[in-house]
Amino acid sequence: MTKTQIVFVVLIVVVLAIVGVSYLLQRSGGVQIAKPTTLSVRIVCALPVEPFVREAATQFNAEKHTLEGNPIEVSIVPMDGLVAMNRWERDEMDPIPTVWIPDSRYLVELVNATFKEKLGRDIFLTGGEYRTRPIATSLFSWGIWESRDAVLRAQYGEDITWQAIHDAAAAKGGWAELGGEPEWGYFKLVVPNPRKNVGGLLAMMAAAGEYYQKTRIEVADVTNPEFQQWMKELMGAVTDFSSLGSYSVENLALFGYSMGDGGQLLESDLLTNMEGIRTRWVEPIVIRYPQYITWFDFPYTIWMGDETSAEEKNAALVFEEYLLSPEVQKLALAQGLRPANTEVSISEPDSPFVRYQAQGATAVVPRSTRMYSPDRDVLLAMLRWFDLNVYAQ
Repeated sequence: MTKTQIVFVVLIVVVLAIVGVSYLLQRSGGVQIAKPTTLSVRIVCALPVEPFVREAATQFNAEKHTLEGNPIEVSIVPMDGLVAMNRWERDEMDPIPTVWIPDSRYLVELVNATFKEKLGRDIFLTGGEYRTRPIATSLFSWGIWESRDAVLRAQYGEDITWQAIHDAAAAKGGWAELGGEPEWGYFKLVVPNPRKNVGGLLAMMAAAGEYYQKTRIEVADVTNPEFQQWMKELMGAVTDFSSLGSYSVENLALFGYSMGDGGQLLESDLLTNMEGIRTRWVEPIVIRYPQYITWFDFPYTIWMGDETSAEEKNAALVFEEYLLSPEVQKLALAQGLRPANTEVSISEPDSPFVRYQAQGATAVVPRSTRMYSPDRDVLLAMLRWFDLNVYAQ
């Protein structure tokens, strides 16, 4: 046997020995080959952005994203921000999600303040890698049937205001008194149910802002008898709060004029349903922007408690980066949301803001006044008033 053949045989024996030893060690438990662990990112998500976040999550999961070799799986749980806030504060949020995306940052601040009292530390951060960041924005605007809008503007001026809506609601002769068609009956206001949708509560705050001509509402403003009487007359124009639920614009699209003549609703919801409303009812809805505007910033908020692992928190950062990427932000724009990533132009040709310009949509919001978010005492006072004077009736 030649020297080369001897070396070759020795190598074969060594390789076989290594394989054999590895096999025996695995059988005996001496070496454990680590299997990839799926990193679960569970997101409790506000209703207005849930379709966008769910579509992005479905696409993300299909693309098989990983973190350090471990696959990431994102799941979405839709929940109104006010409902979620109550569950957090009553320790009823079970299981604890990796991420919370409420309607507004102020809800995060309220919950964080509660937990800070209990734990002595922040559980939602405002700085650093895990800081709260908006994934899109939208605002409350007036959505009114085109024919009704024309009558209101002829009667009260070009700007649609809460006072104009109040006066229209209080007209004893109904639409005929205002210059509309007698068969329209009385003015019917559409406002989301404040007990099922945080938007309804913030719509009442915007009405209070216009009533007092200021951006910050206090408890004394809510309990003012004159304001309460004015608000009761206004909210009395809602046909049935119990039927509105969480999806006011969808109900308006389904039931048309019988559901309402117009109201303050989320711009993104109006844009998403524009085509369906026009197809179903022939007459379009028009958008008008109020003087006192409430913004929603849908903050991506990572839970910093021990209930989720460091790996899951980091996996949440991977999905956050994905949501904010230009291509995925275009999905938000397609659903009527204003992208948080400024690289995505609202004025793109296929943007709903361009498509529905003739119906009042605009990329640049007219000069307006932004309402401050209510503190906890004001929020509870307004909800209490609503329960006693409107919802209970």
